[in-house]
Amino acid sequence: MTDAKEVPEADLPTTDEGWRERLDPLQFEVARRGGTERAFSGIYWDTKDAGTYRCIGCGAALFASDTKFDSGTGWPSFWEPLEDDRVKLISDRSHGMVRTEVRCARCDSHLGHVFNDGPRPSGLRYCMNSASLDLDRDEAGDEAQDRT
Repeated sequence: MTDAKEVPEADLPTTDEGWRERLDPLQFEVARRGGTERAFSGIYWDTKDAGTYRCIGCGAALFASDTKFDSGTGWPSFWEPLEDDRVKLISDRSHGMVRTEVRCARCDSHLGHVFNDGPRPSGLRYCMNSASLDLDRDEAGDEAQDRT
């Protein structure tokens, strides 16, 4: 399913060079190389604006602001994606840990990781990198309530 704000699949880069042209250096490192921005450094870690968080790579709608909550971690955290099929989950055994990586199902950009320590109703914490997201703010400009 696509919407007007998604980049058409034919226009998505297929090479690192193409992604480097589309993304800034931090976005490239995080989204295409699986990097992580420093805690409390990203533009969305404490944002409360209402809207839809989209993939920085392809524009796919991933998370709604009303599922965002303050996890205290310094990264934007959500308790569920818009739809389960918007993201794909991959076992990540890097850095001597076992975690579950979250990637965009449409363009395979690295978004962050999901943990089983989130709030109800899901009990999940999708801990995302601001560098992998673009907030499409609601036109009304209303602030969303952070869930606790």
